[in-house]
Amino acid sequence: MFKKSNKEPQLDAFASVPMMLESSAFKQYSDQGHWHNQFHDQVVMRIDETIFSILFNNTTGAPNSSIRTLVGMMVLKESFVWSDSQLFEQCRFNLLVRSALGLFNVNDPLPVESTYYLLRKRMYDHQKQNGEDLMGKAFVQITSEQIKEFDVNGRNIRMDSKLIGSNIALFSRYEIIHQTLCMFFKTLDNTAKSTLSLADLEQLEKLFIEEPLKTVYRSTREELKGRLQPIGIISYKLLTLFGNLQTESFLLLRRVFNEQYKVSADQQIELRPKEEISSSSVQSPHDPDSAYRNKGDQKVKGYSVNITETCSDEGLNLITNVLVEKANIPDTAFVEPAIRATIEVTGQMIEKAYTDGAYQSPANDECCENIDMVFTGIQGAESRYDLEMTSNGLLVTDTKTGELIQAVLVKKRKNSTEDKWSIKTSTGYYYFGQQAIRASNMRREMKGRPLEELHKRNNVEATIFQLSFPLRNNKSKYRGLIKQKIWASCRCLWINLVRILNFTKQICQRTFKTMEIPALEPFSSGYLTLQRRVQRIWSSNFSIALFLLISINFFDLL
Repeated sequence: MFKKSNKEPQLDAFASVPMMLESSAFKQYSDQGHWHNQFHDQVVMRIDETIFSILFNNTTGAPNSSIRTLVGMMVLKESFVWSDSQLFEQCRFNLLVRSALGLFNVNDPLPVESTYYLLRKRMYDHQKQNGEDLMGKAFVQITSEQIKEFDVNGRNIRMDSKLIGSNIALFSRYEIIHQTLCMFFKTLDNTAKSTLSLADLEQLEKLFIEEPLKTVYRSTREELKGRLQPIGIISYKLLTLFGNLQTESFLLLRRVFNEQYKVSADQQIELRPKEEISSSSVQSPHDPDSAYRNKGDQKVKGYSVNITETCSDEGLNLITNVLVEKANIPDTAFVEPAIRATIEVTGQMIEKAYTDGAYQSPANDECCENIDMVFTGIQGAESRYDLEMTSNGLLVTDTKTGELIQAVLVKKRKNSTEDKWSIKTSTGYYYFGQQAIRASNMRREMKGRPLEELHKRNNVEATIFQLSFPLRNNKSKYRGLIKQKIWASCRCLWINLVRILNFTKQICQRTFKTMEIPALEPFSSGYLTLQRRVQRIWSSNFSIALFLLISINFFDLL
């Protein structure tokens, strides 16, 4: 049964942590500017537990453990890069961690491991069945409240992406097909196996005990190709025989078979040429969501993470959106959902966006119609010809010779809707389409922008670095798209918290430096001592210092 946790827990007079600490420890523990108190206020207490109520029965069953505590534990785990055993050790014995989660008494119970894992499983299953990212919704709700409290300017944004490898070994084509077949065969019970012929059952049992990595190492390319053919035949037999199954292993086997093989008209099984295999094909049966991408010198089998953050010269900047997709998804696909999500979080219309050239495409022109898109580069080599559309038609400038050429409109071909232009040169004819004209206009516009404006995008690369800092060899420790999304949301919540911590410290320091404490005549010997104490504790505890200052002014009025 779903039940909200208590926002104002009672302190135990005999088990309250502050009561047990000596003065210096109590000072740090009660410092509202310290990370544990800020985490409690800015993350844990902002969590709307009703987002997760859909995972529980509202009428029957035992009440759930505190959702705030469990979600806070998930964020802390990714923030400090703890293992599960380290997480529970810290939550049980580290007083600052317990305070960050709202466990202010020594005897406050911590949710047990099974409860923690059950919530994660329910979140995973819910998103898999319904497509709803509950951790992503919590991130939006928390960040939206932070933006309102600190008056963050969301009219200017910047974004960047990063490829992250999945936690899988590099599998060859043979290993992918072989292991997928064996994973399905392992799920069959004796009743299902009895429907197989003796020859097929013997072949499957031999494949099951085989080590595919050793087979690949010992075999030539032609030998592997010869072994793949009978595996394809037996896979097709299994798909036909158990066609009514809807288990994960069966659906994976069917997907891999369709990606790697094709069935001819006369029911012959043929191995597909490598050129026909998509980059979104299964890269490992242990992580079917991962995809392949070759980006420059970087070859990744995994995922692409896109970060969007506010971009203001003054004030606090926060991450407003994080998107995780398969690695073969282009950056252009992130623009529209990132902009819509940022507007939802900030409640402000975007006026300017800073990105690199990988984000520009004609398809995004409509959604970015009222946004000044500042691109730091354009993909592809720069053309020799500068194109400019005038009232008289297309004017072409040869950047090498400086010659101006009036282009001629080409007659449209049948079924063609796009206007094309051409010029005649000494070597023949050059043709220009709308895409070339658009690219030329963008390059000309980019060259006209000041360097300071083009450099504003650079700071988002530091955000990308902080996001991926815990990764080893640029590989995630999780498998599956859903788990990657939960990890990314937790990391971004922590990055935003660190920025809030630094921002509030700067504000306090600036306020203390510019603040003038009135030089009033003391009416008692303790007055100057009180002033000095205010100055000493200002940077460590803003609320107490403010109370003392008000007290000084009150006594002065008397």
